[in-house]
Amino acid sequence: RCRTGSTSGGFGPASEGEDGGGGGGGGGRESSGCSRFEGIDTQIISVFLRLTLLLSQVSGQTLVSELHQRLMDHQVTCHRTCFSLHFGPIRIDGRTELGSVPGMKDGGALMNYSVRDARLHLRHVGDLFRSLDAADAYDGVNGRSLSYLTFYTSGHEGKESVSKRGSCVDHRPPDHVLPGCKDRPLTPLQPVRDDRKWIQCLRVLNMSSWNPPPGNRKMHGDLLYLSVLTLEDKELNITSSTRGFYLNQSTAFVFNPKPAVPRILCHSLVDLLSQITPGSSSSAVHLDCDGPKSSVSGSRDWNEELQGSRELPRNSLQERLLRDQTVFKTSSDFVAVATRGAVAVIDGSVMPLNPSDPPHMQMFIWKNLFFSLGFDVSEHYQSLGGDAAAHAAALCDLRGVEAYTRVDTPGLHTLGTALVDYKGIRVIAQILVPGILEKNQDQVVYGSNDCGATVSTHPRFLELLDKTSKSLRVQRHLVLDQNNVSVELCSAVETKGIVGNDGRCYILDLLRTFPPDLNFQFSASGETMRVKEEEEEEVPEECRRFGFPWRHRHSLASLRAELLEAFVQVERRSSAAVEKRTRTRTKTEEEETEQRRVVSEACRAVGSVRDSDFDLRFNPDVFVFTGVRFPSDAETRTQRKLLWDAAASLLTNQIPALRISISEVLSRSVKHIFRVFLQDVEPAAFSAAVSHFLNCLLSSSTCVLLDSCSDELHARRRYRRRRSQGSRPGLSTECLWARLTPTDLWTRIRTEAEDYYHYTIHSKSMDDVVEKYGVQRISMLREISMKTGIQVRLRDYVFDSRHRPVFVEDDIVNMFPVVKHLRHTCTDASRLMQRAQVVVQQGERSHTHTHVHLQEVLLLRHILSSFSDVAACLRLLGRLSYILEDHVDALSLQERAVMCSERVHGVDHPQTIEDYTYLALYYFSGGQHSTSLQLLYRARYLTLLVSGEDHPQVALLDSMLGLVLHGLMDHELSLKFLHSALCLTSKYHGVTSLRHAHSHHLLATVYEAKGDFRSALKHENEAFQIYKVQVGENHTSTKESSEYLKDLTQQAVLLQKSISHLYSNTDGACIPPPQIFTPSFPTILQQLNLTCGVVLIPLR
Repeated sequence: RCRTGSTSGGFGPASEGEDGGGGGGGGGRESSGCSRFEGIDTQIISVFLRLTLLLSQVSGQTLVSELHQRLMDHQVTCHRTCFSLHFGPIRIDGRTELGSVPGMKDGGALMNYSVRDARLHLRHVGDLFRSLDAADAYDGVNGRSLSYLTFYTSGHEGKESVSKRGSCVDHRPPDHVLPGCKDRPLTPLQPVRDDRKWIQCLRVLNMSSWNPPPGNRKMHGDLLYLSVLTLEDKELNITSSTRGFYLNQSTAFVFNPKPAVPRILCHSLVDLLSQITPGSSSSAVHLDCDGPKSSVSGSRDWNEELQGSRELPRNSLQERLLRDQTVFKTSSDFVAVATRGAVAVIDGSVMPLNPSDPPHMQMFIWKNLFFSLGFDVSEHYQSLGGDAAAHAAALCDLRGVEAYTRVDTPGLHTLGTALVDYKGIRVIAQILVPGILEKNQDQVVYGSNDCGATVSTHPRFLELLDKTSKSLRVQRHLVLDQNNVSVELCSAVETKGIVGNDGRCYILDLLRTFPPDLNFQFSASGETMRVKEEEEEEVPEECRRFGFPWRHRHSLASLRAELLEAFVQVERRSSAAVEKRTRTRTKTEEEETEQRRVVSEACRAVGSVRDSDFDLRFNPDVFVFTGVRFPSDAETRTQRKLLWDAAASLLTNQIPALRISISEVLSRSVKHIFRVFLQDVEPAAFSAAVSHFLNCLLSSSTCVLLDSCSDELHARRRYRRRRSQGSRPGLSTECLWARLTPTDLWTRIRTEAEDYYHYTIHSKSMDDVVEKYGVQRISMLREISMKTGIQVRLRDYVFDSRHRPVFVEDDIVNMFPVVKHLRHTCTDASRLMQRAQVVVQQGERSHTHTHVHLQEVLLLRHILSSFSDVAACLRLLGRLSYILEDHVDALSLQERAVMCSERVHGVDHPQTIEDYTYLALYYFSGGQHSTSLQLLYRARYLTLLVSGEDHPQVALLDSMLGLVLHGLMDHELSLKFLHSALCLTSKYHGVTSLRHAHSHHLLATVYEAKGDFRSALKHENEAFQIYKVQVGENHTSTKESSEYLKDLTQQAVLLQKSISHLYSNTDGACIPPPQIFTPSFPTILQQLNLTCGVVLIPLR
């Protein structure tokens, strides 16, 4: 127990009597059976004193729970769990602000343990010890992740000597990184250092067999008994008492709970182990306080926590920071518990509320969260598409919750929602609304609970939803209720408004927040989609030209918010053009009246809700064919036309700008099939089923057989004649999943791509796709694993074998839940980030530093929210420092950005690859050229795994690799990469692009350094012709290329004369040989900056 000081956060020492008391007053009497200890854990007070600087940032608005969490996150006190904040004899509640407690005085004391506190402390200490081991990080569990940056950057301090250029140093990468290599090994994905030694604190820490304590020992405060095996192979028995932890005299065979020598009592188990074991003492300083926390244990009132955090004041910056931090912390805890609960539900560890119902209709409550499955329960979605609609409705509802949460209207509340896809089943986790499970009253006061048959409205909900309608572009409209009375709504009719028992207004079922995509409509019968005759004339010509509308498997296809905004911008530009023409002609008052009339007609023509202002909003109910009726046909036709215009704009303005990726269509189709495939698999056969599915998909073998299960248990049979040779009782072909063949799977994939995406795959097998489109099997394995949660063993897979399958059961390591949830960000930090990016583009470097540094402070010190935002901030700061030629600061910031990307996005994520690329540039600018080369090799290897060699990112990496190798005088290897870059730039940017000209110029410089002037002239002439056509003869690039051509021609003539003079055997004046210039590092760096699109701003 520690009492807070003043609101400034200072802590002062307490009296020794207060610190050493406890245990019911029996802590110091030997007659009670517990000898007096030689030392009490008084060093905790000095620990708190050392945190004065940390706690000086605490303000009066800081919550007590926030201060508690800061102490648990700090490196000094991260191993302490059993403490609370008190004022006098009264314990301060965790939701209390420090400034609201008057008259605080300095003081601190520790808190007595209970059995629950002792177990929580033990689990927390176990998590801290486990954080020192990389096993969880390699497995990707318990919140641990990997980073390999130090593998390539350690041991390369300082600038490298220039004398190493052209020496016998081998700069050649592994063969799988070279251009043209088709091998894609997986083992280099996780490089291993031979000199890396993982820190270990203990060998064993578990509960002793002497638990539970007998009654007489409970009277002395004993709670638990622990058994410890130290690194020195010394067995220790520890007592967890109400006052702390101490050694006892018990052994494996003798129970003696009395204190042992040394008689030390510590409030923390880590402190006790540090004093009695040398190994633990040296390892305790390395405890990772950023590891997984155990703060989400126990039952919590999630709704009150989440809604209460959103209701916190937000007037000042400090209040908004505190509110954002509290919302993010509560939301993160909710997602963590929801994920664990969903896994427990699918694994059968949670008792359903309705156990007598079929499994797909069962509902669950776990840790005060409500769980349901993504199936059509009670045929609620039958008219919308059945199970397909139920599966899609959960995601649509989540997007609606995210949209209303982003608007953040005070007084309007949404439910915390998370979607978890695990083992082929979608689980919806939601927070319980107070009183929603009560059946004695009808709580729906707004919207419809029966697909539009009965509709209600409420003035309070109308007022709140009207505040969100402009941001979400939802039109306020009228519908008819069961009595043919007009009811006004400001949302979709399915949206339900409920007033909870806590008096708050909640909105549920937000699946139709965004308007429908009319290009895809559901038809319960028939293979083709046919529009009614009266509606056929509404379909725009742009849609009919492409054969739209197409039949879809459900009626919940909707337009994304980004597409709506793009359509609005197109319509706004057309309206602005009309207004501009009228404004230029306006001279008199009469013409001003005419202008207003023209603008009003233009606004009505595009469907604006106001005549004087351009404001497009959409009615989400106009194309709902089940139960929704409207009082006005004219207004409905206008709203229908606006939606059709949006659907046509999607086809004419947005789709042409996109490229269809065959690999993406394949992976998504496989995900849909795999989800249904897993639903028929028994729990004991998941590894066999998943490996069989991957073999049918990715193996080149025409005969995919089931792998024999090494740990399959055979039941003992009475009659041997029933045994058949080669039979496998557990995994026979009687299982539905075992009947799958490669031909059947590929037929399903083609059908799924045609039905869902309307994309025809003409290939007959995966081999044909690989040969025709260049799709990599290893990249396809990565995409499918990420989309479905499969974790495979790290080894080099041979996909081209015709005689044996690629995967065996042991290759399937685990299956992870794929979670979709709300992403909370700090509004002030996001705003500053956007302003900083604008300032960077405008070149105002002084203001940029101010804004971006403030952004870093907000994200790193106050909010601690999304680490992807932290990485983006560090990335921008690093690039800005590099532009300002502060290379040391740029290198430090970019290293932190790379580590964030590796741990948050993944070691093979495209953002990680990009961060590696810029880090290599910064290392080269700092003179560490070999390190830069290794980072570029790493980035190229990761790119090859993700997308293959046929990708624009590879062109950038190959150009950079060619330049770095050129600077290191390895010309042959440099030419390999530059020729590869030349081929890729011609394919993706065109043979007349400036990038292609730059690739020719780079090749010319390398050929010149090599002495091959003919090739250098050829490539530089190509660059000159492109520059002359694209930018003109007077451009700087064209002039520089022309001068370089003249210099190359002169050097080629000198070389030819020298060669002729040597072979002529004539006496005469000696002809000087051509001067072959060695590239300088500033020149190479300048070309690297040009390749990466970086323009430096000198400080002077």
